[in-house]
Amino acid sequence: MPEINNITKANILRREKGAVGAIIVAAGKGSRMGLGFNKVLANLQGRPVIEWTIREFALSNLIDTLVLVINPEDREAMVGICEPYTDKIKLIMENGGDSRQDSVYNGLKALPEETDIVLIHDGARPFVDREVIEKSIIYAQKAGAACAGLPARDTIKIVDAGNTVLSTPDRKTVWHAQTPQSFKKNIITEAYEKAREKGIFGTDDAELAEAAGFKVLMFEGSSRNIKLTTAEDLLLGEYYINLSKNSIECLTKKDKNIPEMKVINKLYNEDSGD
Repeated sequence: MPEINNITKANILRREKGAVGAIIVAAGKGSRMGLGFNKVLANLQGRPVIEWTIREFALSNLIDTLVLVINPEDREAMVGICEPYTDKIKLIMENGGDSRQDSVYNGLKALPEETDIVLIHDGARPFVDREVIEKSIIYAQKAGAACAGLPARDTIKIVDAGNTVLSTPDRKTVWHAQTPQSFKKNIITEAYEKAREKGIFGTDDAELAEAAGFKVLMFEGSSRNIKLTTAEDLLLGEYYINLSKNSIECLTKKDKNIPEMKVINKLYNEDSGD
């Protein structure tokens, strides 16, 4: 099966390049979604949003240590959500700070000393997949700093404070940034330390690496790797999950005698029963 080849490749990556850690940032309050509680705890097809995110990393066989950065008020709920995955991956829970930047910094300090590559991911992006996680590791190893994203499809306008257009950049040079954003640990640690020393605040991790003088390589992520920010995004998330389930059902009905399909069917049925 292709999965066996992927697992072998992941093991080779670890052996040759050192330990891989991931930081999932889930310390926000989700005020824009208007739920009255942290949006990553919102129900999405029977699981909290954050559990879908954790599952992708914990079951990928690509990550050695997962640091979940939380709002202290959510600790009890997060402990229960993480419990099914503690035998699959080394999982550390760390309190967040006053801002996302502070929360990531806390997560970096919680990583084991032997960590070589760090992936930083938004907890509210539950549709990251194994392919994007693997590419994040590979590009960080090659370039030192990398960012998942998508080339812009629409024309982008740069405006002033009054929304008057100042310029129109060449669309070929514009990308929409996603997460994971991945780095060699020494690079992103230095970037965060310099930002704290100089009072630099960035909207993502790559911006801090850029400010510290490091080059960041963009690579293509996934159009489904959306960040759930509004109530409408949750509806889109429900659609994506239903679409995936329907696709698996069609495959297993059509090719149920193929060995790979038998395994997929077994996994899907087990997952549907919990």
